[in-house]
Amino acid sequence: MTRIIAGFAGSLTLQVPKSGTRPTSDRVREAIFSSLEARDLVAGARVLDLYAGSGALGLEAASRGAAEVTLVERAGSAARVCSANARLVQGRAAGGSAPSIQVVTKAVATYLASATGPWDLVFLDPPYELGDAELERALHLLAPLLSEDAVVVIERSARSALPGLPPRLELDRRTSYGDTALHWLAVAHAH
Repeated sequence: MTRIIAGFAGSLTLQVPKSGTRPTSDRVREAIFSSLEARDLVAGARVLDLYAGSGALGLEAASRGAAEVTLVERAGSAARVCSANARLVQGRAAGGSAPSIQVVTKAVATYLASATGPWDLVFLDPPYELGDAELERALHLLAPLLSEDAVVVIERSARSALPGLPPRLELDRRTSYGDTALHWLAVAHAH
C-alpha cells in the first residue's frame, strides 16, 4: 500500500499501477522528504517527477506545499493512475489552496526535449532495468531546465552505478536503503 506520508493529504492511500512500476517504499520517501524539508526545499517549489509510476514522489511534494508538480509517465495505464491520484490529492487541499498538478503521458526524453522549466526539485525513479545511456540522456536534457539551487534525486538499484553526469550537475551525496540507492545531485556552480 502506498500512501501520502505528511502534509495536507497525509495518510491518503494512493492507487498503484498493476504492473511495470516499483513504488518507492514509505521509508525511503520519508527519508527523502525529511532531508528536503530540513533544507527548506519543498514549500513553494516547482517539482518534476520523471518516470512517475503512481506519482507518489511528486504528490508527496504537492501535499507538503510544492507550488507546481508535473508528473511524467510514458505508460498510459500508469499515467491514468497518476491522474486519479492527483485528483485525490487536490481534493484534500483546503479551499482554493490546491497546488497545480499536471500529468504528462510522454517518454521522459520526449517531454524534456520541449519542456521549459525551471524546476527546483526533480525526482527520477526510473525502472531498474532502464539503461544508463537512457538515464544519462535524460539528465543531459534536464540540466539546462533547472533553477540555480535545484536538487535532483535519482533512485536506482543499490547495485547500479551513477550514470555519467552533464557538466552542470554534480553528485552531492549518495544514501542507501537496502536494495535502493539515492543519488542526490546539485547544480554545479563555478568556483
